[in-house]
Amino acid sequence: MKNGLAARLRAETSALHTAAERSPFMAELLAGRLDRPAYAALLSNLLLLYQVLESALMRHAGHPAIAPLGCAALARTSALCEDLASLAGLASIALPQAAADRYVARLRELEATRPESLVAHAYVRYLGDLSGGQMLRRVVARSPRLGASVGTAFYDFGDASTVAAHARRFRDGLDRAPIVDVDAVVAEAKLAFEWHRVLFDQLALATGVPA
Repeated sequence: MKNGLAARLRAETSALHTAAERSPFMAELLAGRLDRPAYAALLSNLLLLYQVLESALMRHAGHPAIAPLGCAALARTSALCEDLASLAGLASIALPQAAADRYVARLRELEATRPESLVAHAYVRYLGDLSGGQMLRRVVARSPRLGASVGTAFYDFGDASTVAAHARRFRDGLDRAPIVDVDAVVAEAKLAFEWHRVLFDQLALATGVPA
């Protein structure tokens, strides 16, 4: 829908999305230069977010704003655990970053007080996984520093047609969802992208990625 929520979220978060994607940490990942401990640190911090986000989405699965999104079919927690296991337990040395802790606190706050705004975080994560995440899947699979096809379950939603169908259903769900406060959801999506950028910067510092 040209003027629906999905289009508005994309337009109003575009600059923040680009800033997060262009962080030094993500640039190293896209270039295939991240080593296994750094990649494990990324996945372990993302796992913290997904565990709380997906628990909240499940708790509120019947909420009018959340039900149309079909989030259960997109859940990533188990895939992240699989990838971390394939990285031989390296997550055990990857400490949670302050940005991840703050993000988790925010998700828990929304779960308790404003579940409608969880839609923004589902948008940022799941549509990112279904779009740019597919490029990352190919990068990670080919990276000589990570090992053949290690850590790609996170990005695996099926073949290209299945990925496209998931993305289409999610966008359609956004446009059908009876959002009460659209401005608040858009503002929350902006906050989510900014906190991702901060998380990536903190990961770069923690893992020695050059600025």
